[in-house]
Amino acid sequence: QVQLVESGGDLVQAGGSLRLSCEASGFSFAIRNMGWYRQAPGKQREMVATISSDWNTNYADSVKGRFTISRDNSKNTVYLQMSSLKPEDTADYYCNAERNGFRIWGRGTQVTVSS
Repeated sequence: QVQLVESGGDLVQAGGSLRLSCEASGFSFAIRNMGWYRQAPGKQREMVATISSDWNTNYADSVKGRFTISRDNSKNTVYLQMSSLKPEDTADYYCNAERNGFRIWGRGTQVTVSS
């Protein structure tokens, strides 16, 4: 079964840290470009960070210097290390796998940052 399962979301105070994980199964993980996206209530889903199959990373301006995306192909897992969290980081965070325009989405994990 093709799926992405996110975990690690939690309630955290501003300034705190969290690490999100996304475990993939049912497809060839290493050849996929992976990404984290988020959607806050009443807002559109936006890209947070991506890591390509050849390890190139890209970040939204709003998270540069605070978030780090990484992947472990031996574990079919992509991570998002989040530090210096702000209330505006509150959202549902979704994992995405992409190749040749075909996307697979996870169901999301909730991150709430209290002020």
